[in-house]
Parts: sequence; structure tokens; C-alpha cells
Amino acid sequence: MNFAGKVAVITGAGTGIGLATALSLAEKGARVGIVDLDAQAGKKAVQKCLTFGSQALFLDCNVAVSADVDRMVSRVLTKWGRIDILVNNAGIYIQGDVTQTASADWEKILAVNLTGAFLCTRAVIPVMIMRGGGVIVNVGSEAGLVGIGNQVAYNVSKAGIIALTRSCAVDFALQGVRVNCVCPGTTETPLVQAAVQRSEDPIAARRKLEQVRPLNRLGKPEEIASAIIYMASDEAGYATGSILSIDGGYTAQ
Repeated sequence: MNFAGKVAVITGAGTGIGLATALSLAEKGARVGIVDLDAQAGKKAVQKCLTFGSQALFLDCNVAVSADVDRMVSRVLTKWGRIDILVNNAGIYIQGDVTQTASADWEKILAVNLTGAFLCTRAVIPVMIMRGGGVIVNVGSEAGLVGIGNQVAYNVSKAGIIALTRSCAVDFALQGVRVNCVCPGTTETPLVQAAVQRSEDPIAARRKLEQVRPLNRLGKPEEIASAIIYMASDEAGYATGSILSIDGGYTAQ
């Protein structure tokens, strides 16, 4: 898969799945926009991308704020004049069932995980259409496909990502824009590590996450990135509206 000459924008690209995706795209020749709120992590990610001889740009952006997103897209266009690939990866995690979830927490997780993807998609699709097309890959979750206990807001946000994917795939197929979704299982990312460490028994909490899936382990960011890269590639040119589970067999049960 060759991405030479293409411009990719990845949200939440400072760490975890976003970082792994950015590095893989840079290695394959893409110019990479690193979108993150963490300036230190984002700038480190840029330096790592540069080691592949690729161009990279750090973009400080809160994806839940429309003005931030519009400014981010404008900076990419000023720098490179195009956007060929958008990976909506930025996300946060909050535990709690519906009786335990505060309204402010509900609104925050929906704002980042779902509205953020909506705003970035809305800003980027006209740019893609003007150049004849492009690809959007949304990062969903196994939690968007099945009900997982004690994380209602997260589940709903990821189910919304799947609906957003299918809607946009149908709406913009004839304009050359493909929209797909990768649904990772629990993956070894800073987000997951932090959630595990907050539990009363982190070792037991991790083992529980591993044991509920047939492969009996957590995913690796690089494995999820490989799925994202494939969905963004010309080799997957017939795929749009696709929902790809990569979850160690969890949703196959």
C-alpha cells in the first residue's frame, strides 16, 4: 500500500492507535497532520513521523469545538492544499451506568467521541469532493456493536460513530468519498491503561479484559492501525459503509 503524495489527518494522533496510524501512514509516504490537544505528545509524534522522511504538522485542536476544527482544516489546506484521508480517532472514556452518569459527563463524552467526528467530517468532505474524492475512517469500538456493562455513555458514542459512518457512506459515495469504520476491541493504549489503573485490582481488571475474548489478550495499537490503513487504501476501493471488527473475537461470541 502506497500513500505517496497523499495528505492524511488523524485526530487523537499523539498516542495509542492514532499515533500508530500516523507512523504507518508516514512510513508509507503520506504527509501527516497530527491532531491532538496534548502539544507535547503531538510534537513528539511529528518528530517520529519525520524520521521516515515524510512531512508532518502538529495541529492543536479540540475536535468538539467547531471553530477549532475549521481552523485546523484551514491550516492543513494552507500547508498542503488538500486532504485525502481523515481518521476520526480522538476519544475519551467514562465509566458508569445510566443512573451513575452525570449529565456533564454524558455531554462531554458525546461531544468528543461523536460530535468531534461529525465536525471533522463536515469540514473535510467538501475539501475531498473538490479534489474528486477521499477516504474517511472512523474509529468505533466493540462497544458500539454490543452492550458492555458500566459504560453507557461510551457505548452510545461509539454506536453513533457506526451510524455516522453508514449515513455518510450512503450520502457521499457518488462524490467519490468512501467512509468506513474500524471497531477495535480493548487495546493496549494509554486510555485503557489509565482505566485499568483506576480499578481496585489492576492486575485482575486486566486479566478480565483479556479473558472475555477468544484470543485471550488485548490488542496492539499497530494491529488496529493496520486495519485503518487498509480501509484508507486504494486496495479497499470497493469498501464503503463497512464496519470492520478487530477485537480478538469478542463480538463473534
